Amino acid sequence: MAVLEDRHDRTVRSCAWSPSGKQLATASFDATIAIWEENGSDFECVSTLEGHENEVKSVSWNASGSLLATCSRDKCVWIWEVLPGNEFDCVSVLTGHTQDVKMVQWHPTVDVLFSCSYDNTIKVWAEDGDSDDWRCVQTLSESNSGHTSTVWALSFNVTGDKMVTCSDDLTVKVWGVDVIRLQSGDVNTSW
Repeated sequence: MAVLEDRHDRTVRSCAWSPSGKQLATASFDATIAIWEENGSDFECVSTLEGHENEVKSVSWNASGSLLATCSRDKCVWIWEVLPGNEFDCVSVLTGHTQDVKMVQWHPTVDVLFSCSYDNTIKVWAEDGDSDDWRCVQTLSESNSGHTSTVWALSFNVTGDKMVTCSDDLTVKVWGVDVIRLQSGDVNTSW
């Protein structure tokens, strides 16, 4: 067993393997994200990502491992591009939530990002093909059959046509999407 320590100063809240299994991202209440690589029978911290103003709550790699998403109590979602040499470049800071962002999760087959928050919403983020900027393309909230309290987590089935969310409102909701439309590039497809 390997023990990864002496990097974070406060609670480690989230961890996620990259799709290749070669890197591990950890998120901490010390407002940092650590990137680890296996080195023999141990792990080495090869990069530390900084920028969030508060506790980092969640990390998630996209399916290809080229992007890493992070979210924080600072109400922001950051998207990091993975570069050669264990470098990471923040390509977007998404500021649509009004409260702590609890979790981020990439869609399993398309580069569309989902975030859930203390503000009772799930936001769907996609890259604007014309400008390479990321924008919110849909907000799932009480007004469209969403949750009425904090949304704690979300998960996708393997094909990505169903998403499940859970909330402080004591409900679990299963959402569906036309995954063929989504995969064909229509990021505005409604959930």
